[in-house]
Amino acid sequence: MTFVIGLTGGIASGKTTVANLFKQQFSIDIVDADIVAREVVEPGTPGLNAIIHHFGKDIVRSDQTLDRSKLRERIFSNPEEKAWLNALLHPIIREKMIEDLQQVTSEYALLVVPLLIENKLDSLCDRVLVVDVAAETQISRTVKRDNVSEEQACAILASQASREQRLALADDVVKNNPNDPNLLLQITDLHQKYLAICKKNLSK
Repeated sequence: MTFVIGLTGGIASGKTTVANLFKQQFSIDIVDADIVAREVVEPGTPGLNAIIHHFGKDIVRSDQTLDRSKLRERIFSNPEEKAWLNALLHPIIREKMIEDLQQVTSEYALLVVPLLIENKLDSLCDRVLVVDVAAETQISRTVKRDNVSEEQACAILASQASREQRLALADDVVKNNPNDPNLLLQITDLHQKYLAICKKNLSK
């Protein structure tokens, strides 16, 4: 099995930026939970068929793709429906991520999961890499990027694992402060470290 680095961080911490640098600079394969979550509900998939069966045909658009905003509305104020959806999708997403990790050809893989800690997916990883950033930075980036109010950004932040919880589980940390020229340097150091670990594991 491939050596797996779980990459996580709170909203707008810069997980995608960090993952892309690993991919662009060192050709490391990425399995991204957000992409997998979209793939398992594409037209014709068992996941989408189960959602249509449960919520009705108006949950898909005319092109048969899932109407995400409608689904969000349906589960937003209904904890039971949200629990049903999570119970359906989490195992399918987990299975697909494991399948994708088995296809990896680079020396190690990055498993990018925003809610790695909340959903206890660190069990799929050999190490956990946390992208760490100040809460104020996350809030301002979220407001700007997602065009939401500061209040909404704070609510999203509050619903996730705290910075302290993430750092407590981290094996490695990338500091992604605004305009930090050291980001690539940090990633290069981590890449060398991960290669050394992989080499050591191979020689066992």
